[in-house]
Amino acid sequence: MTSTTTLTGERADLLAVLAKSRGFLLHTVQGLTDEQAGQRTTVSELCLGGLIKHVATVERGWADFIVEGADGMTKHEVDWVGGFKMLEGETLAGHIAFYQEVARRTDELIATVDLDSSHELPRQPWFEPGARWSARRVIAHIIAETAQHSGHADILREAIDGQKTMG
Repeated sequence: MTSTTTLTGERADLLAVLAKSRGFLLHTVQGLTDEQAGQRTTVSELCLGGLIKHVATVERGWADFIVEGADGMTKHEVDWVGGFKMLEGETLAGHIAFYQEVARRTDELIATVDLDSSHELPRQPWFEPGARWSARRVIAHIIAETAQHSGHADILREAIDGQKTMG
């Protein structure tokens, strides 16, 4: 999407809602050290840095699905165990940069892709066999996942230092 492109209607709305959810998520990590971003504040394995990494990884997979179908979702290796943690050598700044790169690509897809194009979902027990999702539905799913994880992040951040995204 070039800076001279002005989107309206559905595409503009999708981008605006996604940008708001991303903004809430990224707000939760402002001013944190890498140590704080890696801190577990609940009984789960979640930490803020790992949550940013997870959201970026999953969004990238769904964007690949929009373009390439189910095969696109498996072209990048995913560490489902370490994906929610800050691992040795990882930084919050690195995870944020990765997320921003993924977001730019997703935004470009939202601006340009045929929203009615669809692919069969991967064969997984949590998907109905033979079900297809349109690009529009995948984008709605990305928005929902980002909003949900933004709420998780808000709880994690509040447990660190009392800061809240809203309220």
